[in-house]
Amino acid sequence: MWLSDQWKDYQILDASSGEKLERWGKYTLIRPDPQVIWKTEKRDPLWKAADASYHRSSSGGGAWNQNRLPESWQIGYGDLTFRIRPMGFKHTGLFPEQAANWDFMRSLIRGAGREIRALNLFAYTGGATVACAKEGASVCHVDAAKGMVESAKENARQNGLADAPIRYIVDDCKKFIEREIRRGKKYDGILMDPPSYGRGPTGEVWKIEENIDELVALAANLLSPDPLFFLLNSYTTGLSASTMKYITDVRLLSKFDGKSEADELGLPIRSTGGALPCGSTVRVTFGK
Repeated sequence: MWLSDQWKDYQILDASSGEKLERWGKYTLIRPDPQVIWKTEKRDPLWKAADASYHRSSSGGGAWNQNRLPESWQIGYGDLTFRIRPMGFKHTGLFPEQAANWDFMRSLIRGAGREIRALNLFAYTGGATVACAKEGASVCHVDAAKGMVESAKENARQNGLADAPIRYIVDDCKKFIEREIRRGKKYDGILMDPPSYGRGPTGEVWKIEENIDELVALAANLLSPDPLFFLLNSYTTGLSASTMKYITDVRLLSKFDGKSEADELGLPIRSTGGALPCGSTVRVTFGK
């Protein structure tokens, strides 16, 4: 497991009965998590004194209850700063477990000794975009949701990257890849975090189990002759890390020299010293 254990402003305090108790800076939240199937005793007093809790509705959706939170606030990770804003479907605008992947990509970019062009697909609020740009990479940030792209721009500004070479695109990722192939564009690093299910702007249906192989095969055409990395992330429980590794190996390592690693991402739980699994990642690094 790749643990994101270097956080100072974020921590899972406890987890039990389908929920996790988290500290985001100076605020505590309770949010549902399908991985928390154990029912240990909730001893931490903050379970009863959290600043907000998210509860799903039996009719679908959900809402924040006992909400004593500001509209937004900031937390830091090393030299990075992010805006946190509670949103619908329990989101906060950041996935802290991805810090392990940020560190991985930053290390590769830092050691490359050359200009790196990165493509961030399904880029959400730009955690990875900011991380790569902080190391001097030029980044193309693509997401179909205009609001998420605006949040990514705000995160970039908060990190002193308002004038960094970041290209923001609001578009369907597959269609964008197809256009970039026709344009002859190339990238040294590609990362993608596709959803389990979704609809494109004109009603196209996306199901990760049915579409991910085709997407990886398409994206392979955008890698430069001397690529640095390819990263594929998934929160879909039915799509194993080993399956994703097989796809990337067949589609990428048949064309480029390199190696791949696949594992779960995780976050430490303070109360037990254990780790909460938070999705899976395949990391492909190129070169002999």
